[in-house]
Amino acid sequence: MIRIAGYSQYFNRGGVNEVLALENVDLRLEKGDFVTVIGSNGAGKSTLLNGLAGMYPPDAGTMSIGEWDVTAWAEHRRAAHIGRVFQDPLVGTCASLNIEQNLALALKRGRPRRLGIGVKRRQRDHFREQLRTIGLGLEDRLKSSVGLLSGGQRQALTMVMATMVDPEVLLLDEHTAALDPKTALQILELTDQIVRAKQLTTLMVTHNMAQALTYGNRLIMLHQGRIILDVAGEEKTSLTVDELLERFYSVKGEAFALDRSLLC
Repeated sequence: MIRIAGYSQYFNRGGVNEVLALENVDLRLEKGDFVTVIGSNGAGKSTLLNGLAGMYPPDAGTMSIGEWDVTAWAEHRRAAHIGRVFQDPLVGTCASLNIEQNLALALKRGRPRRLGIGVKRRQRDHFREQLRTIGLGLEDRLKSSVGLLSGGQRQALTMVMATMVDPEVLLLDEHTAALDPKTALQILELTDQIVRAKQLTTLMVTHNMAQALTYGNRLIMLHQGRIILDVAGEEKTSLTVDELLERFYSVKGEAFALDRSLLC
């Protein structure tokens, strides 16, 4: 369970370029919730994920992950409980290492590290089993350098690495935005498959409203640092893209206009 209460985040506070990125945000996620996050540019979507990951201390509010109050925890300490996949497929993996070495590093997240054999035989069997589920044939290329993989293959590998030790929360920050449409769909389907199979509590930022409505059991919309819409279950399932846009304008108190670029 994830609990964020009264979270406010400033940038350049006290200066001429002061920005209030998030204002008094309250958010509670139950175990297994798959929440899609949308909003216009500058709405605070990435700030919300980065703040939960501990990239900067909150200016106000508290955060808890499971039974732990992580408000004062540094990013490296929270990393033991958080899996992350970024927009850039090159960020989540180490290009100079091979596939099994990358997986071995991911397996050690949050655990003590000592001198020893980097990849053990039983670990290698486990890696093959994990990679076989994504259907890209990477289970037969454990010794291949990650730098030789395509963007889609690296993002798929990153998904496996981020979820290998079943994190308390999975953070996906526009993790398909840099991919071509076909590959993006494959990664989204893989994401849905992993999240459902492992019942992972997940926050997924996207600019694509159709994706936001298709995936997950809950949707939140941010605007100017505040959550202005929170729908779940059947209410979310029954929404269309046009209805979602209309709800956005309605909450803002403005007249509805069919502008699909609004949330892009």
